[in-house]
Amino acid sequence: MPAPRRKGWVVSDPAIAAQELCKTYAGSTGPVEAVAGVDLTVEAGEFLGLLGPNGAGKSTTIGMLTTLVVPTAGRAQVCGVDVVRQPVEVKRRIGMASQTNTLDRQLTVFENLEFRARYFGMGAGAARRRATELIELLELGDRKDAKVHELSGGQTKRVVIARALAHRPDVLFLDEPTAGIDPQTRHNLWDTLRTLHTEGQTILLTTHDMAEAETLCGRVAIIDHGSILACDEVERLKTGTGAESIVTVTYDGDPAPACATARDLPHVSRVEATEERVRVFTAEADGILGQLATAGAEHGLAIRDASTMRPSLETVFLTMTGREYRE
Repeated sequence: MPAPRRKGWVVSDPAIAAQELCKTYAGSTGPVEAVAGVDLTVEAGEFLGLLGPNGAGKSTTIGMLTTLVVPTAGRAQVCGVDVVRQPVEVKRRIGMASQTNTLDRQLTVFENLEFRARYFGMGAGAARRRATELIELLELGDRKDAKVHELSGGQTKRVVIARALAHRPDVLFLDEPTAGIDPQTRHNLWDTLRTLHTEGQTILLTTHDMAEAETLCGRVAIIDHGSILACDEVERLKTGTGAESIVTVTYDGDPAPACATARDLPHVSRVEATEERVRVFTAEADGILGQLATAGAEHGLAIRDASTMRPSLETVFLTMTGREYRE
């Protein structure tokens, strides 16, 4: 659910609106459709997560919403401003924290934030006050005079987010903000993002971390093959998309005999196999692991690894896309 808007927070409703948004690139063998008619609405004050396998179209979608990519067809607005017709105005209203470190390496942390605020029209005093606020919010006080090359990975991530917030954007876009940082820093950053959301900040987050999406996001959209497959609250996705338990077994040889056994079991909707692994999608997981172990043993197969995932955001993702996030 959207967070209550703080006093003075002025945002058009909805914060993001995309209709039939498409992007086609010219490929060596013909047109490549990266985004195929995305419909997406994000209300003001909402925290929405965008999940999809690599190549699913999420980066291209974010690129179009942030004016970095020109749509082939369809329409998108940010706070009521058209991303194609008024890209400069859209940029005034958004903050973007990408995975790439785009900080000015010649400046200190404080200067990066101060100059960013000045770039968007703040006076000198207001820019310094804003930089000080953000340094306190992101807990960077002991690094405010450090140059970018002197920062750790986690500190750099926080400065990138702070700079994206320098001009008080209506909508904050975060592209995998906690990738590559240690667990303690990740949880501290989660706390900061929760605070921003509580104060009314609209946030659109892409992440590879299912726990991150479940912890932070009011709603999650799953994209694959350039289309939104589902968009809802996490608990409703778990109950409304047919999410199942997933039993995975890795053998020390060809799992074909175990696959045949799995397909004959009750409550099994789908069986996937690789050279050594079997993945079973089922509405009732109890007992399946034992039967797969027995089937393997009867054909001289030893189990190297096994796991059972109960319905979760990850099983929703796998059920809908048929692919692991890292693929």
